[in-house]
Amino acid sequence: MILPLTPIRFLYRAMDVFARKIGVVCGEKQFTYAEFGARCERLAVGLKELGVLPGDRVAYLSFNTHQLLEGYYGVIMAGGVVMPINVRLSQAELITVLNHSGARTLLFETDFGATVEAIKPHCPRIEHFISLNEPHPAAEMTSAELMAVEAAAVDWTHVDENSIAELFYTSGSTGTPKGVALSHRSLYLHALYAACTCPLADNMVDLHTIPLFHANGWGRPQFSTFLGSKQVMLRRFEPVAVLQLIEKHKATDMSMVPTMANALLACPELGKYDTSSLRTILMGGAASSPTLIERLETTFKCTAASGYGLSETSPILTTALPKSGIQYADDHDRWQRQAMTGWPAVGIEIRVVDANGAVVPRDGHAIGEIITRCDNVMDGYFREPEATAAVIRDGWFHTGDMAVWDDEGYLRIVDRKKEIIISGGENISSIEVEKVIYSNPAVLECAVVAAPDAKWGEVPAALIVCKEGATLTEAELMAFLETRLGRFKLPRIVQFETEPLPKTGTGKIRKNVLRERFWAGKETRIQG
Repeated sequence: MILPLTPIRFLYRAMDVFARKIGVVCGEKQFTYAEFGARCERLAVGLKELGVLPGDRVAYLSFNTHQLLEGYYGVIMAGGVVMPINVRLSQAELITVLNHSGARTLLFETDFGATVEAIKPHCPRIEHFISLNEPHPAAEMTSAELMAVEAAAVDWTHVDENSIAELFYTSGSTGTPKGVALSHRSLYLHALYAACTCPLADNMVDLHTIPLFHANGWGRPQFSTFLGSKQVMLRRFEPVAVLQLIEKHKATDMSMVPTMANALLACPELGKYDTSSLRTILMGGAASSPTLIERLETTFKCTAASGYGLSETSPILTTALPKSGIQYADDHDRWQRQAMTGWPAVGIEIRVVDANGAVVPRDGHAIGEIITRCDNVMDGYFREPEATAAVIRDGWFHTGDMAVWDDEGYLRIVDRKKEIIISGGENISSIEVEKVIYSNPAVLECAVVAAPDAKWGEVPAALIVCKEGATLTEAELMAFLETRLGRFKLPRIVQFETEPLPKTGTGKIRKNVLRERFWAGKETRIQG
């Protein structure tokens, strides 16, 4: 028997197996899986009656709410393509994304009402503007009015599993955002693979800490629903709100990017809430340091580990959760491992290759590019065949991430291809230098980028934000680094910032913006 692979099946499983269980919590509202599923069905009916056709892109401009989570199912049940948008994009970027996607419907929270009014004249293809909460002048109706219909079950057996279900635009940290097109099949299999990394899944309380437009965010709704987990929506990241929700709902699992984790650990209210329910904190979106993993584990008394994936891979490729057969010398050795990029998840095939495509030795030293082939790789960049062909070659997806690996299958990313610093012919990993800087207790945020140098071509430049109340001088920092890094890796430029470092909507530090400070007006850097 062959049935189409679609995330819609996860919803119906939850409605069948966990009907009376509280499945979704959003502020003071909570829904059983039966209630949540019925809302998704009503959304699907409402969208069809509105005129949404198969393949139509339905965009969302929203923080994490139950309505956005419902869109993950209701839109594809209507035959559409759900398209959550990064809420931190500028108006110009929003216009570019909406027009490039050809979206015909936009659902938005009224927090973004003024933005929608401003971009509306520049997005002529959008036919329907719908408010997710109260009425708004920019909207023709509210989502409550859209969903004022009878629920009706969807016959998912006729879904084309190879059709596009979700469209996500990359953060644009390295250029114009590109639309990552993910099929029903890819999302279904990704959820199965991801579920294999979740111990004690039946009583998991999943705190949606990361925005659902972020790779770490959108990878969770499918497998959390499939597993019948209680899903708690965090509307937007605020450290105190995270602590309050952990205590109130006994959250067991959450994902964060390092900037979030550092903010949580620095929160003055940290010791005032009961966080003993936490079992697992997964880190992604950027490299974690062993120091950060250690601080998370010792503070929250739970397992903390890195993971790795991309928008283009749905996203999970690897996890650094403890692996059987590994003998750790001590906790510090274990934290080193759990801060690494990790080992491939079920269903994922990974190689690390040199510029000629040859697999590099598994010695933990030879650097190559991570390539992968698996069921959860995207179909391609939406309406960008040349960009797709540039990254999917000979049956492998080329990530652009440079890494080393060892005989246990563990990977450790050393940098992005474009962020390796080449100083006097030596390759310097900006991530390696950042990890050591982060291990200084005074540092809250840092980024290391290449700066031009007449003698060496490029040199490392470090930009640092100190924790509130902490002080650090350049001399103190250099004395700290000199015993931990080779001399050629030491920053030649150190700048202390008084404002947070610029970030993308997914919390990644915008190193391209910081790099431009040093390269503006200079010749374009060339790397081998």
